[in-house]
Amino acid sequence: MRTLEQIKHASLITAIKTPYLANGEIDLAKYDELVEIQIAAGVDGIVVGGTTGEGQLMNWEEHLMLIAHSANKYGDKLVIVGNTGSNNTREAIKATKYGFASGMHAALQINPYYGRTSIAGVNEHFKRVLDIGPAFIYNVAGRTGQDLTPDIIEPLAKHPNLIGVKECGGNERIAHYEQQGIACWSGNDDEAHDARHTHNAHGVISVTSNLIPGLFRQLMDTKNDALNTSLQPLMNWLFCEPNPIAINTAMMMTGAVNPVFRLPYVPLSYEQQAQGVELINALSISDFVGKTAKPLLQDYSIIG
Repeated sequence: MRTLEQIKHASLITAIKTPYLANGEIDLAKYDELVEIQIAAGVDGIVVGGTTGEGQLMNWEEHLMLIAHSANKYGDKLVIVGNTGSNNTREAIKATKYGFASGMHAALQINPYYGRTSIAGVNEHFKRVLDIGPAFIYNVAGRTGQDLTPDIIEPLAKHPNLIGVKECGGNERIAHYEQQGIACWSGNDDEAHDARHTHNAHGVISVTSNLIPGLFRQLMDTKNDALNTSLQPLMNWLFCEPNPIAINTAMMMTGAVNPVFRLPYVPLSYEQQAQGVELINALSISDFVGKTAKPLLQDYSIIG
């Protein structure tokens, strides 16, 4: 077990990618390799089965298996955050209970998306899942269609199990919450350095750190405007299409994972890949996961 205060010390949390075998099943051996690389780079925690890890493409058996595997194998080295949120409150409750029973330290909870509800419904949804155990609330209006504004978050912050917020609403909002004593992690990689060093964010929950964990560790540990500026083109490229399309493609181009996509995700276009190859290979090979990046061409599989 970890206390809320211990979890709050995790400044760099990677939304870890889920790799696949040629048949489209989860590649646990490769997953372990990726996690070990994150540990070696000094990452503090991982989100298992988040959007980047394609929890939305897993059935609950796969999803909870991966949380249990991660907690059992790496819970002594990393903060294990299970993405057990759902737009179905009953499912979120059930998955969160199973996640904690499997050993995860914290849950990542999102407000109901697509079948959106009222503010009163959002509050009740979060109360039910927060009652189960420690949780981050994830605000990403671009995916849910509903912004969790301070008038929603601030009352929820009184709940003893709220760790803090993964906030995609910008650094001014992060600064506001931190001034109120509400812990925040940036959900925008390109803003994370400034969020941490200028706006007092606790850290970042990152996509980019899948590819460059050591460099992102530097961005969180020390104010380094030059490094941050130099990495902006890569971070922008990693979000040239909806996440996780580009990070999937990038890690396949470097050979870090097998070139297998689960639909509805497909590779970036050749032109987009060429941009990424140039950006990745401009780094020192010791700074990114995998080997020299090469375009995928037709050497990949798409599993329906």
